Parts: sequence; C-alpha cells; structure tokens
Amino acid sequence: MINDYQKLDSEMSNQSRRAFLADVGMGFTGLALGSMLQGDGIVRAGEPVDWSPPDGKPHFAPKAKNVIWLFMVGGVSHMESFDVKPAINKYANKSLDETPFADVLQNPLLDQNLRVVDRRKKNWKTIYPLQVGYHQARENGILIANDWPHVERCLGDIALIRGMWSTDDNHGAQLQFHTGRHLLEGMFPSLGSWVHYGLGTLNENLPQFVVMGKPIKSRFGGDGSHGADYLGPEHDGVKIRVDTKNPLPFGIPGSDVSRQEQRREFELLGDLNRLSAVEYPDDADLRARIKSYELAFGMQRAMPEVFRFEQETAETLSLYGLDDPATNEFGRICLSARRMVQRGVRFVQVYDDGPNDAGGKWDTHNNSSPRLVENARSVDKPIAGLLTDLRRRGLLDETLVCFMTEFGRTPGGQGEKATGREHHPYGFTVWMAGGGIRGGVVHGATDELGFHAIEGRHYVTDIHATVLHQLGLDSRRLEIPGRKRLNIDHGTPIREIIA
Repeated sequence: MINDYQKLDSEMSNQSRRAFLADVGMGFTGLALGSMLQGDGIVRAGEPVDWSPPDGKPHFAPKAKNVIWLFMVGGVSHMESFDVKPAINKYANKSLDETPFADVLQNPLLDQNLRVVDRRKKNWKTIYPLQVGYHQARENGILIANDWPHVERCLGDIALIRGMWSTDDNHGAQLQFHTGRHLLEGMFPSLGSWVHYGLGTLNENLPQFVVMGKPIKSRFGGDGSHGADYLGPEHDGVKIRVDTKNPLPFGIPGSDVSRQEQRREFELLGDLNRLSAVEYPDDADLRARIKSYELAFGMQRAMPEVFRFEQETAETLSLYGLDDPATNEFGRICLSARRMVQRGVRFVQVYDDGPNDAGGKWDTHNNSSPRLVENARSVDKPIAGLLTDLRRRGLLDETLVCFMTEFGRTPGGQGEKATGREHHPYGFTVWMAGGGIRGGVVHGATDELGFHAIEGRHYVTDIHATVLHQLGLDSRRLEIPGRKRLNIDHGTPIREIIA
C-alpha cells in the first residue's frame, strides 16, 4: 500500500534531457549563452516557453501581506498545552495494554509514514501523568493548560490545528517543518525563501526575509531551515540581532568611514559586480552579492531604527513583558517582529530555543514538570502581547502569525523512572492567527490519548500551502524549469480555517 509520504518516490524531478545535453555539448559557453538568450526571451530546446520568473506580484488577491513565524525548537507537548487529554491522568502509570487504547500500537499509522532516524527511540507503554494543570477556556470551551493565561485570552483570534503529523522521529523534523522534506533527502528551499522569491519587497531598505533568535543546530539542518537552496542565496533569510548598535553582524562600517565614502564604495563594488555578471550570468552567489550591497547601505540606517524601543510607550513595553526578566528576551524579539512588519518586512522567522546543546528548549525528555512551566511563561505573555498589539493597530488582519513546532510528545513516559516524554510525530498541535484566518476555531483532532492524528490530518506542507495561499501565491506557479517539485511539496491549503 502506498502511504502518504511514499508518493514522493512515485514522481521524478528531471531536467529536460534535450536542454541539459544542449548545454553540456556547448560547455560553459553554452550555459552562459543559454541564460543570456533566456533573458532576451529565447529558450533552449525542450524548455517550457511560457515560464518566466516571478514579477513580485501575488497570483490572486491576498488576504495577508506579512508573516510572523514563531518556531518553538524541540517539540512542544501538545497534551500539556493546547490539546489537553484528561484520559492521560485517568490511566496514569498504567500500561497501554491495561487501557481501552491498547490498539494504538497496532494502528497502521504507526509505521505508515515514519522514516526512522534514531532506532533508540521507542513508544513507551507506561502512561505518564500530565505535568501541568488545566481548565476549560472561557473563549471557546476548549481544555487548555494553566500555563498559557495570556494566549488563552487571544483564542478568539486563533485557529488551533490539532491533526498535524510528520515523518521524522528526531529533530531533523525541525528542518522538515521549514522545507517540507525529510533531513535524509537533503536541503530544499524553506518556506520563507519561497515567499521571498515569489513576492516583491515592501521596503527597499529592509530585508524581505528576516531571522531572529537562535537558529536550529547544524546536525538538524542548521541554516537550511531559513535557506533558499536552489532558489539562490539572494533568497536566504537574513539573520538579525535585537541590538540597536549592531543588528547585522559586520554590517556597520568603521567609525573612520563617512557615509559619503561608503556610498562611493558601494557604487564602485556594484559596478564591478555588474561587469562580472555579464561574464557569469548564471552565478547565483554573484547575484546575491549585488543585491546584498544594494540593500546594505539602506539597512545601516533603517535596521537600527527598528530596535529603538524608546519610541514605544511604557504600556506597550509591559504588554510584551519587557519589564519581567522571564519574558524580556522573547518579548524584545516579538516587539521587533511587530516593528518589522509595520515597516514592510514580508517574512519574520523567529526561533525560540535555549542554551542547551540537546534537541532544543522544548525537548522535555526529563525534568519536564518545571521546564514546561518555565518554557510557557517565557513566551506566553510576549506572544499574546504581539497578537494584542497587532490587533489594536489594525495590523492583525494583514499579518499572519504562526505558532509552530516540529512534533509533539508521547503519552507514555520515557524510561522506567520517567520525568519526561519522548518525541511524537504521529499527532500534534500548531496554530495560526490573523491574516485572513478564522479565529476561535479548532480543526482536526488526535485520539483520547493524543497519540494519533485521527481527524483533519495534515502534513507540514499543508501549513506551507496555507501560508502561501493567504499571501496570494500558488506554489505550482513558482516552480523553476528543471526543478520539478512533488505533489507533497506543494501541500493543500487548510480551507477549514480560512475566513
């Protein structure tokens, strides 16, 4: 039986054979000439005659202009946050075999989509009690953990997506959530890079695609989670620090260089690079360098201004939690994200991670009880502050806010003396708000233990498709000749949560 993910193997992504042979037969001269002819509207044999690169305009009327992507690194426990399962406490410390749910380990979904990376992982049978308190939310009656009081007050703006599944049992799922492909398959363009590639800029002095926070570790995909791969480095996310004096590493000139001198330097470098581009028209690194120089001069003034929080009222700073050491760091990032989209940054990608060298801040294999409380406290108020601030400024309607994580956690405790939970790609929860998304809704479901996604099942590229749809983009119209994408790469917009 072909499963959801094996369909990847049923399609091929081959470049046109005739075009490839024509270029190889003519050597490097042929490659360059082919690119120049294409620029003049002439295509090589075997290439589609109707292809042209994006013109920066949406394919259809968008419902959103910007995206703020909040990624919780490590795997948020869904049943101890936004998909609480009372049955876990009812059957706590019992084996699955002693409960009405013994068949979850015989469900064909268990192995159907999983591509095992770490064979040490296992589905522990002894059910581990919930490590958080919970209650029924006033807004829409869902059960929610007590540790999210501020986000709870924003549930009227949020669409919970409870039927997520993935295929990686280890933290390569962090890369997978951003590219749609398993780590074993290599690097592919990230979602933010597709947005950057497809849409024009709203501010010539700021990057279209900004990255803040501590990126995922190299062994789990590293910069690939905000990289552009074959789209070219000009579409990579730009890593920014929340630092007025030096937001862009190596982006500030020496104190002995005047602005006029620097402008002349950039102009000279630009002229030299454009001359080189004539000789090497297919050099993606050169194109990226030219664009980076064009952007850098404007950024040196525009970017530090983004972080001048003294322009905000004391009430706004408190709204994001800047007056509390527990929330200050993430609050500053969330406030920066709002100020960025306010100034036209298209895609702001935020990582929430800690100082540890394991799978991430939210990777609660052990000592989970205090860590769940601490983790939620550090982001709850800043995220709610972001949603509230966007709404009252009239920006939430055009800004899509996404709360994401790579997988959930197991109902069973990890080990004989469990203090935490194992990775769980079979069913977990994410959510979206604003940007034309229906608020106050719950889509999809896991079973009573939170083990399998059983309703409204969605692979990660359905999230990508929903984001692109809200921005007015059709991923199939972004395809590049010779880089045929697979059906699962495109995903399907989640219509049930779209207003």
